Parts: sequence; C-alpha cells; structure tokens
Amino acid sequence: MSNSTVVVVTGVSSGIGRAAAEKFAKRGCRVFGTVRRLTKATPLPGVELIEMDIRDDASVQLGIQSIIDRAGRIDVLVNNAGMNMIGAVEETAITEAASLFDTNVFGVLRTTQAVLPHMRTQRHGRIVNVSSVLGFLPAPYMGLYSASKHAVEGLSETLDHEVRQFGIRVTLVEPSYTRTSLDANSPQASSPIADYDRERDIASRSVANSVKGAPEPDGVANTIVAAALGNWRMRRTPAGQATLLSKLRRFMPAAPVDSSLRKALGLA
Repeated sequence: MSNSTVVVVTGVSSGIGRAAAEKFAKRGCRVFGTVRRLTKATPLPGVELIEMDIRDDASVQLGIQSIIDRAGRIDVLVNNAGMNMIGAVEETAITEAASLFDTNVFGVLRTTQAVLPHMRTQRHGRIVNVSSVLGFLPAPYMGLYSASKHAVEGLSETLDHEVRQFGIRVTLVEPSYTRTSLDANSPQASSPIADYDRERDIASRSVANSVKGAPEPDGVANTIVAAALGNWRMRRTPAGQATLLSKLRRFMPAAPVDSSLRKALGLA
C-alpha cells in the first residue's frame, strides 16, 4: 500500500473542489474526487473520480467503500460539495430549504459518518469542512444558505471535540466571494413575494457584481490544502476579504458590522 496521503474531495466537477483536488495531487497525495455522474465528468489529471451523490445514503456508503477497497484507508476528507439559494426567508419554500440542507448539512453528515469508522480504526484523520463567511455573518436574501453554513460550523466544532480522542481533527475553511458557478448561478426561491422585489434585486445584483470581481478558486484551494495537511486550527480564512470579515466580526461592535453589511449590499 502506498504511503501517500489519501485524500477524498467531494464535488470536484468545477470550482473550489476541482482546484483543491488538483493541488492535493500536485503535493503527491493520492486523490479521489467525487462527482454525481461519471459519464458527465471531465477527467482531472492525478485525480481518481468516484461517482457519489452526497444526498443519497447508499451512494455515499458505496462511494466511500470503493475508495477503501482501492486505497486501504482515508487520511483526509474534504467536504466541499454544496449549493446556494437567493431569496427572502419568507418566500423560501420548506421543500427548497430542505433540499439545500440535504446537500449542505446532511451531505456533510453522510460523508463524515461513512468515513469516521475507518479513521477511528486507523487512529488518525483530518476532516475539512468548507463553510463560508456566511457561517458567522448574516446574509440578507441568502438566509437559508447562511443558516446551513452556521449549522456546518456548529456541527464541525462539536465533532472535533468528540473525535480528537481517536487522533482525528476537524477544521473549517471559510471563504468569501469566489469566482465559481456556485455563486454565479445561484437559483432563486421559486415563489417570490413582490414586497421583497426591490431589496432582493439590489442584493442579487450586488452579489453578482462581487462574484465577477472575486478571485479565482486557487486561494481557497490553497487554504484547504493547508487546513488538511498543516498544523490543526479550528478555522482558516483565505487571505483577503474573508480574513478581514472574520476580524471585523470578532473585534467590532455589532452595530457597525450590521451597517457595513447593509452598505456593502446596497441596502438602506
């Protein structure tokens, strides 16, 4: 069995996941990247693609077991796959919220629960959960997405306390706007309420403009690799806006943070 670090990255079809998988491979790791459909996936040099739908229990179990069968172990799990949604809390249907949580929260839970028995047996492992600055900040018109990332943060901190006795640590990566299809193609709630139209449109345009001017995924991918292979820290924010927002949230009073957020989104 190879001594290379075995890394699993979910959601490598594009964006942050794809960039991170590529960087792990260049570091000499044996990398498995998950995609929902192998037939539609674009090959990635140095990365073994695994068909796995994080919304499906059986698919996750089969996918993780196939990696164990091939590599014998999993040293690092990067929970990257996720989805976004734009819409006021009131106009977001329960079914839409449930679908978002099924991916962003329960998807993390499924893959983590599938990997942990193997990490406990080998007595080491690192789980990297890709959160967002919206895991510690409010997000008008992205309330359910923000709620899902807040949930991932609470889950991750609690899990880290539970599994460190087995030599396993859990860490969070909290990016800000990144030029990916997740941000650029965010779906909108399907039953809009006219009273929210003006502010929602302003906020949506602000997000779209921020994504256009955002950095490529490389910076976030570098942070993920450092979180996986470097010294453990509970939270890592990529250099730039994410780090600035983290400091503002931590050290500034709530009122100025609230005002700055609304100003940034163009809200009165």
